[in-house]
Amino acid sequence: MKRNIKIATAVTASALAIGGVLAVGPVIADPGSGSGGPVAAQTTSQGMLTDAQHQARHHGGPTDGIRQHDGTCDGAALAEQGTLTAAQKATLTSMAEEEKLAHDLYTAFAERYDVRVFERISAAETQHLTAVRTLLDRYDVTDPTAGKPAGEFTDPAVQATYDRLLKQGEDSLTGALKAGRTVETDDIAALNKALSGLTAPDTRQVYTNLLAASERHLTAFEHWIADQ
Repeated sequence: MKRNIKIATAVTASALAIGGVLAVGPVIADPGSGSGGPVAAQTTSQGMLTDAQHQARHHGGPTDGIRQHDGTCDGAALAEQGTLTAAQKATLTSMAEEEKLAHDLYTAFAERYDVRVFERISAAETQHLTAVRTLLDRYDVTDPTAGKPAGEFTDPAVQATYDRLLKQGEDSLTGALKAGRTVETDDIAALNKALSGLTAPDTRQVYTNLLAASERHLTAFEHWIADQ
């Protein structure tokens, strides 16, 4: 992100409504694009809503099967602040870099390839970064992504990963989808590790929601890869 935005400590429904960081209800994940992508989610014999039906009911708009709301959809505020160790604060800065990497990478791929999955997930990553920045602000931790243009990172290792995955995705759509799969797989591993021993309620809430979102994003990329 190009601006360092001060985020209010109460994350409301409007703050993360696009992000899709916590699933509500049983829905079949569908990364369909409407233009040759995987088929749309279907209502089951048990009466499950399709994503489009759920979206229309709760938010009045269509979706491509990547969940478009989160745990704050009902107006619930961010959980109470706890205590973070120095190591956990360092992990928090890493999370910000990882969310920015995902956003910048998917945005670049969305501009290169006419498939909706990158556009949708990049929008979600914007909101995920907002959530992490809320925590950075709460715990008075410097935001490593502040003022950084798209594709530029504070951590040299993150920069190298971004450059490598961007190059991989520039070769073909399949390469881009596999790069997305790598990002989400790495995020899931990082979030599971970060949750170990973490007691701060607000940070656990955000990480848990981000983990659920990454798992859905991974499923979306897997579906697209299989459809190539």
